[in-house]
Amino acid sequence: MNAKNPSTAIEYCDVLIIGAGPAGLAAALAAAPSGARITLLDDNPAPGGQIWRDGPGAHLPPQALRLREALARCANVRLLCGTRVVSPAGAGALLLEDATQGWVQPYDKLILCTGARELLLPFPGWTLPGVTGAGGLQALVKAGLPVAGERIVIAGSGPLLLVAAATARQAGARVLRIAEQAGLASVAGFAAQLLRWPGKATQALGLASARYRTGTRIVSAQGAGRVESVRLQHAGRETEIACERVACGFGLVPNTELGQLLGCALTPDHGGARALAVDGLQATSVAGVYAAGECTGVGGSERALAQGRIAGHAAVENTGAAHHHSPERAHWQAFADQLQRHFTLAPSLKTLARPDTLVCRCEDVPQAALAACGSWTEAKLHTRCGMGACQGRVCGAAAHVLFGWTPPAPRPPLSPARIATLASTPTD
Repeated sequence: MNAKNPSTAIEYCDVLIIGAGPAGLAAALAAAPSGARITLLDDNPAPGGQIWRDGPGAHLPPQALRLREALARCANVRLLCGTRVVSPAGAGALLLEDATQGWVQPYDKLILCTGARELLLPFPGWTLPGVTGAGGLQALVKAGLPVAGERIVIAGSGPLLLVAAATARQAGARVLRIAEQAGLASVAGFAAQLLRWPGKATQALGLASARYRTGTRIVSAQGAGRVESVRLQHAGRETEIACERVACGFGLVPNTELGQLLGCALTPDHGGARALAVDGLQATSVAGVYAAGECTGVGGSERALAQGRIAGHAAVENTGAAHHHSPERAHWQAFADQLQRHFTLAPSLKTLARPDTLVCRCEDVPQAALAACGSWTEAKLHTRCGMGACQGRVCGAAAHVLFGWTPPAPRPPLSPARIATLASTPTD
């Protein structure tokens, strides 16, 4: 693995892979035996993506370590960590930036493994210090946030709640409640289906907690200056729990922005969110561009690994090897379908926000101001919603759930960049 600073040599690559999570790692390892010149980049300090995020408080699973070691043995794979995509830079090139400089990276084939982000739905008190997403809590703990002895309540929907709780407990936190919005019948139905995926069943048993409650949703977080308690609703009754931290996430939203800027077609995903559309070889609607992992629809690391292998083989024109992994992908796609079916968000979650609850926290836009608008464009024109630091990534997904609005179309740059970087390319 050749992990050099681009300032020493900006190299052309046959295959450029965006994102070094499970899908990106699998794609690089699948393409490497062909001898192709491969560049794998990620904005994190180390490969692994969000699910295998490294840090002082992280405990990487054996599979993640094995993939890292295998990648290190590939002399034709150039790994660039701490590197992000700023924008497309014409046909067959992207504008990239790291901590020291920006540059135009040319490529022949591109594999998008851009993952997903948390869906955060606003509720009273969600902007208080101490309130994070469920995945956000995981990332903070892995980065070294001290939570030992803290009382934590985790709420929202999906298996990520249990994973976040396990991470917090391992760091010494006291997880008082795990509130799952899906009902008991849905969760029990999902658990019964896990016999088709024995590894997942074993994992679920390891994450089981006596603090887990189904049919329970968050109502509000309270505190003076930071969170001090949280109110939960179950069977029409509200309970208030004193705590120092609240983690709340309602699933994931595919990161499709780069694919959209490249012209890739989208397809509906779980809950109406949009994902990059791909064919049997993980090819998008744009020639030479492939996609794998959560950006093609949320489905877990095993599905991402299978898709990454297919995309990696297809990018180097080894279609026989790519098709060999199709049954594996179908197996894990079936798991993803069950996950989406049983953890569908309840319509009642649309009423979490009160009129004065901020929906766009970047521009301080409350729910009442948005309720008076008829579309995302109207909301943006009249309230500046989505024009802040996150550029609609948080409030856009929330507005899609709350009002049914189509999320905002992405515009370059995809992330904040230095003026010198933007001036280094004729991108329009």
